[in-house]
Amino acid sequence: MVRLPIGTPLRSDGQLTVKSLAVEAGLKRNKLTHKHTGLKDLFYALVQMQDSRPKAVDGLTRHNDQLKKRISALREERDQLRMDIKQLVRVIHVLEVENRQLRQSAGDGDGIVRVLPVQQHQAGPSA
Repeated sequence: MVRLPIGTPLRSDGQLTVKSLAVEAGLKRNKLTHKHTGLKDLFYALVQMQDSRPKAVDGLTRHNDQLKKRISALREERDQLRMDIKQLVRVIHVLEVENRQLRQSAGDGDGIVRVLPVQQHQAGPSA
């Protein structure tokens, strides 16, 4: 019971709850809440006398906050990648349509794909 308030848990997550106390003591929670109510009350009295949270909980809270920030950043990256994929699919589709049109226009004559229209040379007056 003393390990939790001082922040040195061996078996639990270090939070100041009856559940953590039961895990730390190796008991089922209902044993503390129904059979050993005096121990539960003593634990809550110790918790109320303590002004701060245990160091283990503070460390876990900081780590949890870091993980939440990382998850948020990863979600943003995932969303950006999804948008990039959709854009690339549209670009590929446009390129396929253009490629099909170029292949159809290449079938007209000599097998040369003309990107620019052929200019006709006009025979004009020469000096």
